Amino acid sequence: MNRLLTILIYGLSGLIGVVAFTYPFLLPVRPSPTLQTSQAPLLTAVLLILCLVVLLVEVQGERISAKIVATLGVLVAITAVLRFIEVAIPGPGGFTPIFAPIILAGYVFGARFGFLMGTLTLLSSALITGGVGVWLPYQMFAAGWVGLTAGWLPHPRQPQLEFGLLLLFGFGWGMAYGALMNLYSWPYLAGDAAISWQSGRGFADGLQRYAAFYLLTSLIWDLGAAVGNVLLLLLLGRPALRALIRFRDKFSFEYVG
Repeated sequence: MNRLLTILIYGLSGLIGVVAFTYPFLLPVRPSPTLQTSQAPLLTAVLLILCLVVLLVEVQGERISAKIVATLGVLVAITAVLRFIEVAIPGPGGFTPIFAPIILAGYVFGARFGFLMGTLTLLSSALITGGVGVWLPYQMFAAGWVGLTAGWLPHPRQPQLEFGLLLLFGFGWGMAYGALMNLYSWPYLAGDAAISWQSGRGFADGLQRYAAFYLLTSLIWDLGAAVGNVLLLLLLGRPALRALIRFRDKFSFEYVG
């Protein structure tokens, strides 16, 4: 029963995230930026409440949840500090060190753990670095989906194949995260008619305009993020993966997503 309730809560949070990203495109006219500003705190609060409810349900329903929560807290704290370092010493393009740990944690501990780590890491790091704004709930949803989908990856027995899969996944999400995050602001931007969103033009027209917008504004930036994910995983991924697996096995629990 608790497992079913947890899955339903995750499903609800995913649905809220999809609606938050896409509903401006369904409006008959270009939405006002004040609408986005007013809804951001509500989205952040709703997502945080859902995460807390999930944790409470897990604690009530699983004997090992105290260890899971402790592990989650430690990993979130470590990854949030990496975000602080990123702000203090900016890397090239969209490079950020926070997604490699989220990917590895989701892969080792499971999809639900990965979702919580992604959302709570972005929240914690925003509070530490002062990066709180209308973009925050969208970042939390997107980072949560990074960790969630990492937990869905297969676990090949061959180490080379396993690590190659993680590298490909890191590169893919480096590009996809930026493309997804553009959607929170693109429908509110009024600019060049060739690349700005226009209501009532249909899906194909919108896709074409967004592709032009993405190529002009985001492609190089997101390549920096994607390559950064790959480099971090190449440099630190193997020892970090072994350490996480040893930690999981030492405490004899498996958090199944």
